[in-house]
Amino acid sequence: MNLIKEKYKGLLVCLAIAIPAWILGKIFPIIGSAVIAIIAGMVIALFWQPGKTFKPGITFTSKKILQYAVILLGFGLNLNVIFSTGKQSLPIIICTISTSLIIAFALHKAMHIDSNISTLIGVGSSICGGSAIAATAPIIDADDDEVAQAISVIFFFNVLAALLFPMFGHFLGFDTTSGEAFGIFAGTAVNDTSSVTATASTWDSMWNLGTQTLDKAVTVKLTRTLSIIPITLVLALFRAKQSGSNSNEGGFSFKKAFPMFILWFIVVSLITTIAISLGAPSSVFAPLKELSKFFITLAMAAIGLGCNVVKLIKNGGKPILLGGCCWIGITCVSLLLQHVLSIW
Repeated sequence: MNLIKEKYKGLLVCLAIAIPAWILGKIFPIIGSAVIAIIAGMVIALFWQPGKTFKPGITFTSKKILQYAVILLGFGLNLNVIFSTGKQSLPIIICTISTSLIIAFALHKAMHIDSNISTLIGVGSSICGGSAIAATAPIIDADDDEVAQAISVIFFFNVLAALLFPMFGHFLGFDTTSGEAFGIFAGTAVNDTSSVTATASTWDSMWNLGTQTLDKAVTVKLTRTLSIIPITLVLALFRAKQSGSNSNEGGFSFKKAFPMFILWFIVVSLITTIAISLGAPSSVFAPLKELSKFFITLAMAAIGLGCNVVKLIKNGGKPILLGGCCWIGITCVSLLLQHVLSIW
């Protein structure tokens, strides 16, 4: 009961931001509710600093609710579908993820960009935007400013992709009688789900393909989402070993390193897969998928409230350059491998 009393005020503030952001996100899907929420939180933070009575609830929302959102993402993953139809794109996914992470690490070293921001942008660009950032942030102990910076960079290039890629695809000569090739391109080169949906749907509309491109792009995107598991586990192990070597508390502990919310994400994915294979309709899990998206929006509102906007603007140049290099690298590798594999 004391826990509720301590946190409800901050949680209510976050809800007051998240609910309108959620509605606006439905009206403007290319932007998305998470981005609207974090921007709204940042604007409010310019004029109002949360006091002691609000901070516990805001901190709880930005940390714990964010982890619950990642767990609930598992209800959107039918592993049977991913393994059967996503394997064609697997080599491209592995190479694009590797490219983004290598670029992020190289520029982190060369340009002396903060390691947390580099990691978040590298992971967010390569896997699934805000969801990947949400999964990674607790593991590397990223603060609100770092998360906000990464989300802002990812959003910027998401919008560019959604606006430019359909025209770019036509210029490159993608097959306009089938959604297969462009669907794989959208699913591997665009990171956030809302932008993947917008990009693929635009291609379908341009060439009257129904939902061919969208179906392919979403399947590829879900296959990419699975990469959250190995990436976060590797980061957790690396951080734990790093902190163990810097402390006098003894050696490495796998139990301490393992992010439990990722374990629950895996469990939920398996439950979803088994239930659907036993005949349960996938629509049963739709409300939980929506709840996951709302939780991310709620957490982004809290993160926005904890941001130092002046600091973000002051330090924004290098992260944007990093995000741009990751974006271009992923796009080029995706196109190159599709060409090599004779997909287009």
